[in-house]
Amino acid sequence: MAKFDITPYVNMHPQQVRQLIRNQTITFPTAGMAAGYAQANLVILPGRWAADFEEYCRLNPFPCPVLEVIRGEPLTHAMGEGGNIVTDVPEYFIYRDGKLSEVVRDASAYWQEDSVGFLIGCSFSFEEALMKNGIEVRHIATGRNVPMYKTNIQTKKAGPFFGPMVCSMRPMTPENAKLAYDITVKMPNVHGAPVHMGDPAEIGIADVMKPDYGEAVDIYPGEIPVFWPCGVTPQAAVENAKPPLVITHSPGYMFITDIVNAELNDYLKKMKEK
Repeated sequence: MAKFDITPYVNMHPQQVRQLIRNQTITFPTAGMAAGYAQANLVILPGRWAADFEEYCRLNPFPCPVLEVIRGEPLTHAMGEGGNIVTDVPEYFIYRDGKLSEVVRDASAYWQEDSVGFLIGCSFSFEEALMKNGIEVRHIATGRNVPMYKTNIQTKKAGPFFGPMVCSMRPMTPENAKLAYDITVKMPNVHGAPVHMGDPAEIGIADVMKPDYGEAVDIYPGEIPVFWPCGVTPQAAVENAKPPLVITHSPGYMFITDIVNAELNDYLKKMKEK
């Protein structure tokens, strides 16, 4: 992927960015856009698969923290009035029987009467906190998509849904890795603390420069790779479950919510207590 520039969109309100995505002006990864606001992964399934998938998310809360469930029409409410999950993501993956079938800019034609959409928390939501504490986020600094990997860490099975945890990676010094842990452990509703720091082979990654999703980033001397649970994990589970039709975001191309990052964890905690 060619290097892209998010600078014009960093200080825009999410509604403005979503409109530019809907108009297909923005067609590249969204990390760093609408600074301060939470972004979300997306999975849309046929209704009869939704209960098992929701249970899968409940059993695997760190890679799959559910922010909102959408039924009836593809419109968001809790994560922002006026959002549309089939038009407001820059790029979608269409899976048929567990296999990637199409990549599209607008998924409106694939929404069905019984479709159920899930917005799932994204690690982009804690990157703001990392940068505020002086930790460089390499993929944002270099204009690339975040690198993501299938690991040997297995998720808990629910119905037909199972598979490896997908992790996103950010390289940093050991000192910054400790600081990043301390920051993100307080954010359990947006993936929480890293699951691994150091040798990628220990979690089944043969070559850290060849991610399964996204783009590789440079790791400088004195740095270690730091891995967090990733909301792309459901896509690996979809490949195993093989529903007839599933719509997901293309990894790194997210739905931008109207919820401020700093308030998201507390907001979701309150929602769970209701």
